[in-house]
Amino acid sequence: MSDHGHSPQEITARIGAPPGKGVLRDAVYGAIDGSVTTFAIVAGVAGAGLSPFIIVVLGLANVLADGFSMAAAAYSGTKAEQDNYRRIRKIEEEHIRDHPHGEWLEVREILAQKGLSDRILDDATDAVTQNKDRWINLMMEGEYGLGGIDPHPMRAALTTFLSFLVAGMIPLLPFILKLDQAFTVSAWMTMASFFSIGALKSHWSLSPWWRSAIETLLIGGAAAGLAYGVGTLFNV
Repeated sequence: MSDHGHSPQEITARIGAPPGKGVLRDAVYGAIDGSVTTFAIVAGVAGAGLSPFIIVVLGLANVLADGFSMAAAAYSGTKAEQDNYRRIRKIEEEHIRDHPHGEWLEVREILAQKGLSDRILDDATDAVTQNKDRWINLMMEGEYGLGGIDPHPMRAALTTFLSFLVAGMIPLLPFILKLDQAFTVSAWMTMASFFSIGALKSHWSLSPWWRSAIETLLIGGAAAGLAYGVGTLFNV
């Protein structure tokens, strides 16, 4: 995350509209899985000694079908998070209506655990509970550990699919272009893709870029090597 300013206007704008988690997880997840699964197919089929045409057909089928499947899973999973948030929020609305004093005490306990005490604690509790939306928002965060409705199901699905599609096509390009030594070129391109994805995601991490890159390279390489090894068992 980049640094930010601390003027009153900047603070009000930033706290009033937090950016949320964004699509980083979906992009990295889709890109790594696209590279791994497609090259696993390439390596497995090549290890079995089958033709480049079969590699391209199976690879494209994987990129489209598995990419869509992952996008659907991302949509459904994110939608489930969103629905669960709304369900719990409705429960809190009912609790505030039916048990206002008990909910007032819960707000007081949440604020007490944040360091408030004595008269300041009671005044802050009264201030929060005077506004129903503010009251519920605090309960969602303090009681359930849930922030605002941050997930966007369609955005998660599209990000996952596009990152899977782009990364998944890389192992297939040498075969589509009918390059010499296509499998070797595909392997190097895929390893470079793993390395680049790892280096890129280190931008949002405290880890050095080279450590993140090597870690992703090892994970992807292990999956590809396993697939190639299995494929060679059927090379008769």
